[in-house]
Amino acid sequence: MIQKREDVRNVAIIAHVDHGKTTLVDGLLRQSGVFRANQEVVDRVMDSGAIERERGITITSKNTAVNYNGVKINILDTPGHADFGGEVERVLKMVDGVILVVDAFEGPMPQTRFVLSKAMDLGLAVIVCINKIDRPGARPTQVIDEVLELLMDLGASDEQLDCPFVFASAKQGIATMDLGSPGVSMKPLFETIINHIPAPEGDPDAPTQVLISTIDYNEYVGRIGVGKVSNGTIKVGQDVILVNHHDQGKLVRCKVNTLYEFEGLQKVPVQEAKIGSIVAISGIEQLHIGDTICGPEKPEAIPFPKIEDPTISMTFKVNDSPLAGKDGKYVTSRHIRDRLYRELQTDVSLRVEDTDQMDEFKVSGRGELHLSVLIETMRREGYEFAVSKAEVIYHYDENGKKLEPVEECIIDVPDEFSGNVIQELGRRKGELVSMGSANGGFTRLTFNIPSRGLIGYRGMFMTDTKGNGIMNTIFKDYEPYKGEIAYRKTGSLIAFESGSAVTYGLFNAQERGTLFIGPGEEVYSGMIIGETGKSEDVEVNVCKTKHLTNTRTSASDEALRLIPPKIMSLEQSIEYVGTDELLEVTPKHLRLRKKILDPRLRKRAGFAQKAKEAAETAK
Repeated sequence: MIQKREDVRNVAIIAHVDHGKTTLVDGLLRQSGVFRANQEVVDRVMDSGAIERERGITITSKNTAVNYNGVKINILDTPGHADFGGEVERVLKMVDGVILVVDAFEGPMPQTRFVLSKAMDLGLAVIVCINKIDRPGARPTQVIDEVLELLMDLGASDEQLDCPFVFASAKQGIATMDLGSPGVSMKPLFETIINHIPAPEGDPDAPTQVLISTIDYNEYVGRIGVGKVSNGTIKVGQDVILVNHHDQGKLVRCKVNTLYEFEGLQKVPVQEAKIGSIVAISGIEQLHIGDTICGPEKPEAIPFPKIEDPTISMTFKVNDSPLAGKDGKYVTSRHIRDRLYRELQTDVSLRVEDTDQMDEFKVSGRGELHLSVLIETMRREGYEFAVSKAEVIYHYDENGKKLEPVEECIIDVPDEFSGNVIQELGRRKGELVSMGSANGGFTRLTFNIPSRGLIGYRGMFMTDTKGNGIMNTIFKDYEPYKGEIAYRKTGSLIAFESGSAVTYGLFNAQERGTLFIGPGEEVYSGMIIGETGKSEDVEVNVCKTKHLTNTRTSASDEALRLIPPKIMSLEQSIEYVGTDELLEVTPKHLRLRKKILDPRLRKRAGFAQKAKEAAETAK
């Protein structure tokens, strides 16, 4: 018999990137008594990964739980970036309602629409939290209208349209139901969660059913599955069967070794868990996302959204440059392969394939950010490898027609720069769908653009808008191939010989373009040390020293002035790398290089490539 469990609420916090989800969870944790009065707590405590803290983004969903007036509120903090959208879709199966966080200045953005549509497809209750009401330029009343418009666009039911609006400043830890009277605490939000989010339902007497929505991995206990108890109870030592909605043949018998529930930021061991509880289960090696843990008397899988296919791929290969092996702890193909396949245990949006080459692996993900986070993580763990240019994954329809992934790209840009952006995205096969005025002298542009048209564009976009533009993208669909795109207008400055870069050599080289390195840097023949303004590559000798003479003049002793080099981040390097180039990644260095280091072989390959392109054009 179906029953409600009134002492539990399960809620996910969803929003566009940087609208304040994680900060809002901070406020709820602080005011629910999770921390001691004198305890020092960092901001965005849920962003536990070093890369999450540095970049200010949530990469993996996190579970926490607070108690309020005798009710346990399980809270899921979800990623806001489009590259990690699959994570959001899965965790929504664990909750009965969502708090949609919307920035009081920006209003609903592309990812807001995406996460809200997924919540509404599942019929979840919605609470709208308009955050950052203390931000300069905040316009909460207009944002209410924009959210209601979005709800109507997405075909909301009458109950969903009647959702409560809470106004908050997560940073100050205050919330209010009335814009006229500023709040003093998060109490209005707690009350709204208790009153508006339905209590979880299930049959406590039915056989066990737990859908695993996320997987964590720990070196000591192995795989940890996190999911909600939908029916029955689950106990330590219980014999269970694993089944999967998308894999009808899966039927694995196993035993529950350990069981945890969430309390604050901790996992607390429990002996059993009832309907509505969100639990973590360890000790089952065959456990995967989407599996249902069932009682042996009735193995029945719970439906689960199919994980979307990746749209972008890169080749990871063993580093074979002359400076290989100097920094890294793990450098062999076996090390790299084991690490990539281990990542698949927790990241279901990732694909790893072996290639014809023993030392190369094709790695596919949801976007450049998705893959760059993996590269940065591996780099910090002591891995050394090289990666190729990111390329999109094409599909083909039944008639053999080539299809490519297309993104919806929404840009807020100061009015004076809109022309530059329209021109550049037009060159990259972007189609301008709408153009309108946004707040404070900004224009909002909406484009449909091939995913490959955005590769390498973010850095240029920040330059073109002098750092004032905001660009957001979300996967739209696969559409017919839009034709060739000319990517980089600039050529590369290539080191002519191996050695250490010296001031004299760099001084002469800087006349040819922008340098990426400074004096004392180790270089090798074929390494990219800068970019030129022209489209051709130029070889320069940065190890060249000045010839000594017997005569001394005041002019020859004048200090040579070097322009500071352009130091590129990992993202900028991934965006810059060309089709005939590689990015060498080590724990201490990021080096750009040509795939073929020998200049004569490189020229020969270039001629062969041009001949091939000419033959294809002639056809």
